Amino acid sequence: MEAAVRARNAGRRAVRDVAPDPLRERIHALLDDSAMVPGVLALSSARAVGGPHGTDGGSIDDRAAGVQLIYEGLRLTRALAHDRPWERDLPHTDSNIGILAADVMVARGFSLLASTEAADKAVETVKSFGRDQTDGQQGRTTSPHALEADVFELAVLAGTTAFGVEPSDSLVAYAADLADSLGDDCPEPPDSLPEEVAQAMADVPSPRRLGPADEPRTSATDP
Repeated sequence: MEAAVRARNAGRRAVRDVAPDPLRERIHALLDDSAMVPGVLALSSARAVGGPHGTDGGSIDDRAAGVQLIYEGLRLTRALAHDRPWERDLPHTDSNIGILAADVMVARGFSLLASTEAADKAVETVKSFGRDQTDGQQGRTTSPHALEADVFELAVLAGTTAFGVEPSDSLVAYAADLADSLGDDCPEPPDSLPEEVAQAMADVPSPRRLGPADEPRTSATDP
């Protein structure tokens, strides 16, 4: 899927200045091996409200990359917390690089979304993740798809608000249903995803715009 390639490339560009090389290479490998559902969802949401050129422009790619990086970082954190490789593997070099990669991806994702309308939701997503992890460690019941539900909602918000449009209730509901269907082991995004996103926005005949009618808002990395 073209959108998946675009989201992956945007994520790689966003960490091109990360050093040392082994850390950057680990992040690239994680992006290469991951499904791009959050990034594609952000791009598809932008296209749904922006028309044929709804995914043109670096700021849209930055938003997709920001969502994807936050997801990858939190997903890696979740995997490390459950697997705890430092309890069995010596030396701890690989585990330490994994932890550092997770931190860098979340931080870079925050940076990309910092000046967008999705900034508050990004903070809320990370806080919610922390609460869920704490609840799980203390034996309290948590949703197995909570991270995906939060990140997918973040994705549609980041995408639609790039053109000053709030996501419809049906689009938010679609994102939640998608999270439940994919779980925490996301396959590649289905080819039908852009059309499904557009259909979910169809119940908004005159969407309320939050900014300029036709120009996407810039991100923190725009000149």
